[in-house]
Amino acid sequence: MTTYRLGVVGLGEGRSIMSAALASDRWQLHAICDLNEDVCRERAEEFGFARWTTRYSELLEDPEIDVIAIYTPDQLHHEHVRLALEAGKHVVCTKPLLVSLEGAEELIRLAERSGKHVFVGQSSRFFEPMLHQRRDFEAGRHGELQTVEAHYITDGRWFLERGWSRQQGFSWMYNFMIHAADLVRWYMPGELEVTGYGQCSSTSRDYGVEAWDSMRFVVRDEVGRIGTIAGSYTMPGLGRDAEPSIGCTLRGTQGSSRAEYLNLTYHTHFSGEGKRRQDFADKHGYYFRFEGESHHAGEYQNYIEYFAQCLDRGAAPLPDIREGVTTIALLEAMRRSADRGGERVRVSEVLKDYGIDG
Repeated sequence: MTTYRLGVVGLGEGRSIMSAALASDRWQLHAICDLNEDVCRERAEEFGFARWTTRYSELLEDPEIDVIAIYTPDQLHHEHVRLALEAGKHVVCTKPLLVSLEGAEELIRLAERSGKHVFVGQSSRFFEPMLHQRRDFEAGRHGELQTVEAHYITDGRWFLERGWSRQQGFSWMYNFMIHAADLVRWYMPGELEVTGYGQCSSTSRDYGVEAWDSMRFVVRDEVGRIGTIAGSYTMPGLGRDAEPSIGCTLRGTQGSSRAEYLNLTYHTHFSGEGKRRQDFADKHGYYFRFEGESHHAGEYQNYIEYFAQCLDRGAAPLPDIREGVTTIALLEAMRRSADRGGERVRVSEVLKDYGIDG
C-alpha cells in the first residue's frame, strides 16, 4: 500500500488537513508552509511537527513531496495550483477552486498536460450523512430523481467582525453558498439553467460589506429535474433542531432522503421501509476535533483517504478540476441571474464566454 507525502500551504484552514494527514496510514505529512512565521510555530507546537517554512518554493522544489494541499486565501488559489502543477505535483485545493473563471481554461489544459490530478476539497460531500445519502442514491433507492434541495443557512455575523471579510471581493456566495451549489451539481451534473435573486441586508452594509447575504436560486437540468439552492448568512438562526445549517434533500419516485450536516443525522423514506432516522452522534469526535465544532477535520480525513485510493488506481478524484471549474461557472450564472432581476442563465453560456470547453 502506497503512502503519499503531503506538503500543506496555508495553515489556518490547513490545520484540519494536518490533523487528517497525521491520523492517516495512507499519508505522510512531509512539510508545512505559511507566510506568517508565528502561525508556523503555533502549528508546529500544536502537532509536534517541526518541518515548516515560510517559502512556498521550498515545497515546490522538494522532490519527496507527491501532493500539495492548498489552503491559502481564495484569490491565491489559481497561482498556487498553477505553480504546483508546473512543479509536477498532484494537488488538493480547498473550495472555492477559483474566484474567477479568468485563466480557468489554461489551468485545465496545464493539468491535462502535466498528467497530475487536481482534487477540489468540497468537504460537505464527505460528511457522514452525505456519504450515506450518496450510497443510497447510487444504489437506485430513490428511484427516478425529481428534485434536489440544498441549503447553507447560518448566523455568520461574526464573520463581519473579521477584517478580511471587508476586503474587496468578499463573497458569501463563494465562501459559504458554494457548499449548497456543489451538492446540487453533484446530483444534477448535466446542462443547467438557473434563475434567482440575492439581496444585501443593512447588517452587512453597516460593516461596509456590499455582498449579497441572502440568496435563493432555482436550477433545472436538460431532463427537467429541479434543484433549489438557498443561503442566508447575517440573520439570527433558528437553531439546528429546527434548521440544520447545511442540508441536502433528494426526492425521487421510490424514496426521499435528507442528509444534515452538523446534526450528524440522515432521514430516509424508501419504498417498503417507512420513515427512518440514522444518528451518527457517536462520530462527533471524529469529525469535530478542535474547539467544539470550529474545525471539522473528519471530512478532510475522509477525502484524503478517497484521494489516495484514486491515486492508487490512476483515477480522477471527484470533484476534479473540470468539475470544480463548472461549479464556479454555476456560481457565475447565479450571480448573472440575480444581477439581471432573475433572468434565466445557462451554465454552458458562462463557460463559452470564458472559452472553456464544457
